Amino acid sequence: MSLDATPQPASPEPVHEGHAAPSAFHFMLRPDGVGVITLDVPGETMNTLKAEFAEQLVAVLHEAQRQPGLQGLVIISGKPDSFIAGADIGMIAGCRSAAEATRLAKKGQATMAQVAAFPVPVAAAIHGPCLGGGLELALACHYRICTLDPKTVIGLPEVQLGLLPGSGGTQRLPRLVGASKALELILTGRHLRARQAQKLGLVDDAVPASILLESAAAQVKRGWRASRPLPWRERLLGGPLGKRLLFSLVRRQTRAKTQDNYPAPERVLEVVRKGLEEGSTSGYAAEAQAFGELAMTPESAALRSLFFASTALKKAPPSAAEPAPLARIGVLGGGLMGGGIASVTATRAQLPVRIKDITPAGIGHALQTSWASLSKQVARKRLTAAERGRQMMLITGDTHYRGFAHLDLVVEAVFEDLALKQQMVAEVEQHAAPHTIFASNTSSLPIAQIAEGAQRPQQVIGLHYFSPVEKMPLVEVIPHAGTDARTLATTVDLARRQGKTAIVVADRAGFYVNRILAPYINEAARCLLEGEPVDRIDRALVRFGFPVGPLMLLDEVGIDVGTKIVPVLVRELGPRFAAPEAFDALLKDERKGRKNRRGFYLYPTRTLPLVKRSKQPDPAVYRLLGVTPQSRLSEQQIAERCVLMMLNEAVRCLDEQVIRSARDGDIGAVFGIGFPPFLGGPFRYLDQRGAGPVVADLRALAARYGDRFTPCERLVTMAEQAQRFYPEA
Repeated sequence: MSLDATPQPASPEPVHEGHAAPSAFHFMLRPDGVGVITLDVPGETMNTLKAEFAEQLVAVLHEAQRQPGLQGLVIISGKPDSFIAGADIGMIAGCRSAAEATRLAKKGQATMAQVAAFPVPVAAAIHGPCLGGGLELALACHYRICTLDPKTVIGLPEVQLGLLPGSGGTQRLPRLVGASKALELILTGRHLRARQAQKLGLVDDAVPASILLESAAAQVKRGWRASRPLPWRERLLGGPLGKRLLFSLVRRQTRAKTQDNYPAPERVLEVVRKGLEEGSTSGYAAEAQAFGELAMTPESAALRSLFFASTALKKAPPSAAEPAPLARIGVLGGGLMGGGIASVTATRAQLPVRIKDITPAGIGHALQTSWASLSKQVARKRLTAAERGRQMMLITGDTHYRGFAHLDLVVEAVFEDLALKQQMVAEVEQHAAPHTIFASNTSSLPIAQIAEGAQRPQQVIGLHYFSPVEKMPLVEVIPHAGTDARTLATTVDLARRQGKTAIVVADRAGFYVNRILAPYINEAARCLLEGEPVDRIDRALVRFGFPVGPLMLLDEVGIDVGTKIVPVLVRELGPRFAAPEAFDALLKDERKGRKNRRGFYLYPTRTLPLVKRSKQPDPAVYRLLGVTPQSRLSEQQIAERCVLMMLNEAVRCLDEQVIRSARDGDIGAVFGIGFPPFLGGPFRYLDQRGAGPVVADLRALAARYGDRFTPCERLVTMAEQAQRFYPEA
């Protein structure tokens, strides 16, 4: 039976709900004695759990229990491609106290307990996302059957919102799969595919979507089964000594990753351990209390604000025009960026891609990029070899422009040279169709200059990806003054189909992300020239919450690449963007970072197998810069100097309308450069600190270090008028 509709067995015996308001749950009894509860939230494309659903689910369970001859229950979704995508986060936003949020969790726990205590077997028939509260409902069932469809993903992502599972997930999952596996899933929020979930013991079977309902019905008709023993490793870790070692190791690993900036992981460890050591009653009580307290933390509020902001951004039209149809995409250049762009276009957007490079080797590199990416998915059982072959067939290449007459949009990813990019525009206009859009993946060059001399400048736009393309979620879309609305809408549409979060930014030097990144890195460089050790500077910013420090980031991106944008920024925006002159010594010494194994850090050619060493600074850097490394500043002072430079520049970008809103600025900084998510982005963080105190801190730094710390006019005005970037907060 298909999942595309509510099950319709022959001669059904429908049970009518007695509620005045329409219920999201519908019960039907099949002739074989199996009851089917279908969840279909009215007016929504995906199912999410809401507070009022607790009473609805309990009511439908009572109706089912009254049916004579009931052999079992199956809970299934009425949506084509969604089981339950999680709980409605808006419920948490509506809570005004920890006690209120705790009551919400207890309500969810009580509802799941009724499912778990049902007198006949209950199976969750899972197709599509089964996340958060959706998985907690499935865990309360006695059996779980899922489809092998790629759309089916299973996980508990609450920690990514600064929360923990609040409807029993922290207690049921460890007992089902073992403490170590449960902690890994809860602490990372990782999603599992069907085969992974089955191997873990999280689901009992994985079947084709066409037989999902029948498989679940057959399972409950077989009756109760004895609980499955945990694997020997999990049983060993469940003993007193194993448990102590496990929680000690996981806590140490978690703290190294979070730098104690996120309270949720610590509460997860506390709650899971309490349930294992003191029993489920204590565990459930601790879970509800922790959920309520975490819901009120500023970290959770910031993470939830990012979730709402990115969701709203993905739905917002970038312009008044409708996007043009996209059937075929072109990519100029088969290098690191071009290969990545081709890969996400074929594998995520599922669009045919034509690569043009000046050499066959360039095309081969781009093809290898996609092959390697897809092969990883095959190895992880997320993709079959046949599906890999089908997706690879979407990518073709040539050293000439054959086939470009059929392309709808061409992404240019050649070297960062204005004359070369202008030449690419001319050649594409010569060989492509009149409607073809030209999107330049430039990181610094003005789009208006790239469009100079174009026959159709209204179809030229910037599309700035971040490296590595397959991993970085952000793109900046940059229309110049002459770009038309349809070109903008179509380019954003492509980015979204590639799985990217797109922010529209103005055609100004550095755009947004690189513009706020430059003063941050420059300040780190000045700290180094004052004698602060390389690793201490990076450690200060990692402890602040960035994924990597500024100097290690330069090594990863390429010192030569990172410094290319500086002259553009200085020319267009002034001397405050000038890098310290002493840094020229690094470029003269051919230090490009990781790629040539010469940067701020040492890159030994040989390391012992299985030995993971932390990177060590290269002492030669200090000699080149003429400094003696010695710590004089606290880590907090280092972080304050670098971060305040970024915040000040972000406000300038908003004031100059480089970004459309504070929301876009927060998303751009978090998704583009890893600004600490638990702070919500530069503008949420400014609101948290207050404009007045930030202005005072900037002025104090300006008095000590120079005019580059002078607060911008917009920030001073906001401080004087006690304004916020998010007044509604």
